[in-house]
Amino acid sequence: MTFSICVREEYEDEDGRAQTRYGVAVTTRLAAVGTLCPFANEHGAVATQSFVNVELGERGVEYLADGLAVEDALSALLNADEEAPMRQLHGVDAEGTFAFSGDECKDWYGHREAETFTVAGNLLTGESVVDATAEAYADSGRDAPLAARLIDALAAGHAEGGDKREELRVQSAALKVTTTEDREADPFYDDLRVDATETPIADLRETYELAVESFEAAQADEEGDEEE
Repeated sequence: MTFSICVREEYEDEDGRAQTRYGVAVTTRLAAVGTLCPFANEHGAVATQSFVNVELGERGVEYLADGLAVEDALSALLNADEEAPMRQLHGVDAEGTFAFSGDECKDWYGHREAETFTVAGNLLTGESVVDATAEAYADSGRDAPLAARLIDALAAGHAEGGDKREELRVQSAALKVTTTEDREADPFYDDLRVDATETPIADLRETYELAVESFEAAQADEEGDEEE
């Protein structure tokens, strides 16, 4: 019912210190996917989908915060899950990646695992959806904020057909971006959801653009107050 991407990026903050940011983005032909599938904290990002088990995402990022490697954390959760063959679960942490697609997921289903990102999907029009999402992110560079590039990656997969259930009118999309950096304020555009729409990617992009405007306006107000 879904396709999603999890990513890890290393970068330097304004003081030249090494930092890591994580991102996860997802879309599906059902409402409110942001409540079910994407999870992230300053230790990694996880997406749980197919026959969704929200606990896999919640506990997955908790395990990462406890210091477990993403492969160990997510494998342990799947090993304890009697319905693991129906799950898709993937994610990234500071050092690795993990991706799993159970053999009872519905066609087309599958995943791609790269050095710093993972992509997975099920009930898709074909493998090209996952490939296009992965390639769009891999080619995105670093000029734009990660949230914007995640939307572009979803858009590429959506353009390839996305979720194949065209009879379902309501769709949704969501993204989360986190970082190890201690920032004075987290950008409004790093945690976005579009819960019920017929145009999830376009609406998520518009929400992102409005959130950027809001964040920049709030920063300008704060700077004005400090000058006074």
